Amino acid sequence: MTPLNRALGAFYGLALGDALGMPTQSLSRADIKARFGQINDLQDAGPDQPIAANMPAGSITDDTEQAILVGQLLIEGQGRIEPSELAQRLIEWEAEMRAKGSQDLLGPSTKRAIEMILAGHSPAEAGRYGTTNGAAMRITPVGIAADIADPERFIQSVVQACQVTHNTTLGISSAAAVAAVVSAGVNGMDLGAALNLGQHLAQQAESHGHWVAGGRIASRISWARTISVDSDKALLADLLYDVIGTSVASQESVVVSFALAQQVAIGEMNAFEALCMAASLGGDTDTIAAILGAMLGACLGLESWPVAMIDRVKMVNGLALEPLVRGLMALR
Repeated sequence: MTPLNRALGAFYGLALGDALGMPTQSLSRADIKARFGQINDLQDAGPDQPIAANMPAGSITDDTEQAILVGQLLIEGQGRIEPSELAQRLIEWEAEMRAKGSQDLLGPSTKRAIEMILAGHSPAEAGRYGTTNGAAMRITPVGIAADIADPERFIQSVVQACQVTHNTTLGISSAAAVAAVVSAGVNGMDLGAALNLGQHLAQQAESHGHWVAGGRIASRISWARTISVDSDKALLADLLYDVIGTSVASQESVVVSFALAQQVAIGEMNAFEALCMAASLGGDTDTIAAILGAMLGACLGLESWPVAMIDRVKMVNGLALEPLVRGLMALR
C-alpha cells in the first residue's frame, strides 16, 4: 500500500464519516434509534434535522469542507498557514453557507475567534477560548502534509493550523493527537502503534496554547482506549455516549474517536463498522465519524472504505480530492 493510497484513505475516510453522521448530528441517541435504528448506510436528512434539514444522502458538512480549506491554504503557503488568511477564508466560507441557507455554520470556538479578529484582536489572542473539536476536525491535511518523523516541526505545523481559533491546551493537544495518527498512518505505521503515537503527541503538544481547565486529552485517550478494550461490545456505544460523552468538547468527541479506533486496532470491528457506530452514537456524530474515518483510512488505506459509498459521496458533493491530496503529499 502506497503512502498516497493511505493519504487518500484518510481524506476520503473523513468525508465518508462526515456523510454517514450528517443525518444524525445533534440528535440524541434515543432519537437516532427511533428514526434510523443503527446507521449502516448513507441516509437522507429528514425535514426536522436541526442542522442539515433535507440534505440528500452522502452530503458532506463543515468537517470535510473546512479540512479542504485548510488543505488548500497549506498548498498555497507551501506548508505554512498564515493565521489571518485562515481567519479570512473561514469568514468567506460562512458567508457562502449563509447564502445557501445552510444551518451548518462556524462552531462556537471558531465563531468567537473570528468575531475577535474582526474587532481588531491578533490571531494569537483570538483563539484563547477555543476548546471544542473544530481544530481536530479540520487537521487531517496537516497530518498528510507534515511528517511525524520530526515531532518538533510537526507540532509547530499543528499549532499554526490551530492558533487562530483553538489556541488552547485542549484545542491544540486534541488536534495534534488526530494529526499524528494520520501522519503515522501515511508513513505505514500500523493502527495500534499510530494510536499510541497520537496519545504521546497529545501529551507533547499540551505545552502550547493558553491553559484551560478540562480533562487532559492524552490522559483521557489512554483511559478511553482501556475502557474500549475492557467493554462488552454490545454495551460499548452506551458507555461512550453516557460516560465519555459525544458533545463538541474536544475531550469528549475526539476521545470517543480514539476509543472506537481502538476497537478496530484489536480486531473487534472493521473500519466501516466503527464509522457506522460513530454515526449512530448521538451528539456530534458527523465530527466523531469524520475524525475516526481520517485516522482509520490513514492506517488501513483507501481499500477499507466501500467503493460504492465513496463514489456516492464524490458524486453528491462534486468531490475530487486526488489533486488536493497529491499536493499535500508533495509538501511532505
